Amino acid sequence: TRRLLSLHETTGMEGNIITMQEIFSFDQTHVDPDGKVRGKFRFHGVRPRFTERMKVAGIEVPVEMFDASHAVQV
Repeated sequence: TRRLLSLHETTGMEGNIITMQEIFSFDQTHVDPDGKVRGKFRFHGVRPRFTERMKVAGIEVPVEMFDASHAVQV
Protein backbone atom coordinates (compact mmCIF):
# COMPACT_ATOMS: atom_id res chain seq x y z
CA THR A 1 0.00 0.00 0.00
CA ARG A 2 1.27 3.44 -0.86
CA ARG A 3 0.23 6.46 1.17
CA LEU A 4 0.77 10.15 0.80
CA LEU A 5 2.51 10.98 4.09
CA SER A 6 2.60 14.76 3.91
CA LEU A 7 1.29 17.51 1.64
CA HIS A 8 3.17 20.81 1.49
CA GLU A 9 2.54 24.03 -0.39
CA THR A 10 5.44 26.02 -1.80
CA THR A 11 5.01 29.54 -0.40
CA GLY A 12 7.97 31.38 -1.88
CA MET A 13 11.69 31.91 -1.87
CA GLU A 14 14.05 33.40 0.70
CA GLY A 15 17.22 33.92 -1.28
CA ASN A 16 18.14 30.48 -2.65
CA ILE A 17 15.90 28.65 -0.18
CA ILE A 18 12.44 27.42 -1.14
CA THR A 19 9.90 28.00 1.66
CA MET A 20 6.99 25.62 2.22
CA GLN A 21 4.20 25.03 4.68
CA GLU A 22 2.77 21.65 5.62
CA ILE A 23 -0.97 21.43 4.96
CA PHE A 24 -1.80 17.77 5.72
CA SER A 25 0.05 14.84 7.25
CA PHE A 26 -0.84 11.17 7.61
CA ASP A 27 -0.96 9.72 11.13
CA GLN A 28 -0.81 5.92 11.07
CA THR A 29 -3.06 4.34 13.70
CA HIS A 30 -2.74 0.63 12.95
CA VAL A 31 -2.35 -2.13 10.37
CA ASP A 32 -5.60 -4.02 9.75
CA PRO A 33 -5.86 -7.85 9.58
CA ASP A 34 -5.41 -7.70 5.78
CA GLY A 35 -2.07 -5.93 6.25
CA LYS A 36 -3.33 -2.52 5.09
CA VAL A 37 -2.00 0.57 6.83
CA ARG A 38 -4.81 2.60 8.40
CA GLY A 39 -4.80 6.09 9.83
CA LYS A 40 -6.04 9.61 9.25
CA PHE A 41 -5.02 12.74 7.42
CA ARG A 42 -4.65 15.69 9.77
CA PHE A 43 -4.94 19.33 8.72
CA HIS A 44 -2.23 21.58 10.20
CA GLY A 45 -4.30 24.72 10.61
CA VAL A 46 -2.93 26.97 7.86
CA ARG A 47 -5.35 27.27 4.96
CA PRO A 48 -3.34 26.97 1.74
CA ARG A 49 -3.05 29.91 -0.63
CA PHE A 50 -4.07 27.92 -3.71
CA THR A 51 -7.75 27.57 -2.71
CA GLU A 52 -8.67 30.99 -4.13
CA ARG A 53 -7.08 30.14 -7.49
CA MET A 54 -9.00 26.86 -7.56
CA LYS A 55 -12.25 28.71 -6.86
CA VAL A 56 -11.58 31.14 -9.73
CA ALA A 57 -10.95 28.11 -11.98
CA GLY A 58 -14.37 26.71 -11.01
CA ILE A 59 -13.08 24.00 -8.67
CA GLU A 60 -14.95 23.94 -5.37
CA VAL A 61 -12.87 22.93 -2.36
CA PRO A 62 -15.02 21.76 0.59
CA VAL A 63 -14.61 24.13 3.56
CA GLU A 64 -14.70 21.22 6.05
CA MET A 65 -11.49 19.90 4.47
CA PHE A 66 -9.68 22.71 6.30
CA ASP A 67 -11.33 22.20 9.69
CA ALA A 68 -8.63 21.17 12.19
CA SER A 69 -11.14 19.00 14.11
CA HIS A 70 -12.06 17.07 10.95
CA ALA A 71 -9.75 14.14 10.11
CA VAL A 72 -10.21 11.86 7.11
CA GLN A 73 -9.90 8.19 8.06
CA VAL A 74 -8.29 5.82 5.56
